[in-house]
Amino acid sequence: MASRRIQKELQDLQRDPPASCSAGPVGEDLFHWQATIMGPSDSPYAGGVFFVTIHFPPDYPFKPPTVNFQTKVYHPNINSNGSICLDILKDQWSPALTISKVLLSISSLLTDPNPDDPLVPEIAHLYKNQRPRYEEMARSWTQKHAMG
Repeated sequence: MASRRIQKELQDLQRDPPASCSAGPVGEDLFHWQATIMGPSDSPYAGGVFFVTIHFPPDYPFKPPTVNFQTKVYHPNINSNGSICLDILKDQWSPALTISKVLLSISSLLTDPNPDDPLVPEIAHLYKNQRPRYEEMARSWTQKHAMG
């Protein structure tokens, strides 16, 4: 079941890729993908290219995929291990969701962080109380880790 569903999502992604994202299997392993998310132009991540790994559980789509940033990101909802705090990857997961929707959600999280549910409280604090400083740090990390 899982591999049929993953195969179908792969075909849909290739036919109609989401804006500024791409994804596909690493080698022959259908359950392990690599994705690319372009930093949204209206965010401090603009110009960056962020690599993300996706691991599908054997009971996908009934359980969410595990998605992690490989590229370092300065963000209140993404920690230094690349873990992402996003409701649809946890308790709000639904089998109706697809990897395409997950990638778009992560992309929009880059534009609109959720400082009230942070994975990195210090960054969330900066985001809420010193937005220009937060944006400066996010831009600098993007230049250092996600460009060139």
